[in-house]
Amino acid sequence: MDIKQLQALYNASDSNIKWSKHCLERMQERDISIYDVESSLLTGEIIEDYPDDFPYPSYLIFGYTKENKVLHIVVGSKGDAIFFITAYYPNTDKFEKDLKTRKGQ
Repeated sequence: MDIKQLQALYNASDSNIKWSKHCLERMQERDISIYDVESSLLTGEIIEDYPDDFPYPSYLIFGYTKENKVLHIVVGSKGDAIFFITAYYPNTDKFEKDLKTRKGQ
């Protein structure tokens, strides 16, 4: 699955969108709004993919919030729905300066 397919799923119908409890809790803790996540998905690019994740393949997306802050979101998809798993502001502890490349890769 590519970013365009994930974006199409998001735009197709609210019934295609699933939010995990974990994601909503982390968003609240980190002061990340649904609009921030939406903007990141719609402006984003897949920087890592995890085809063997359970229960569905998942993807790490690099995107920008409405305020132009870098945001990472992790989503899963079984092809007919998009599952939001988590969202966070990346830092250089785990990522290179570009905030796209994981350190040590």
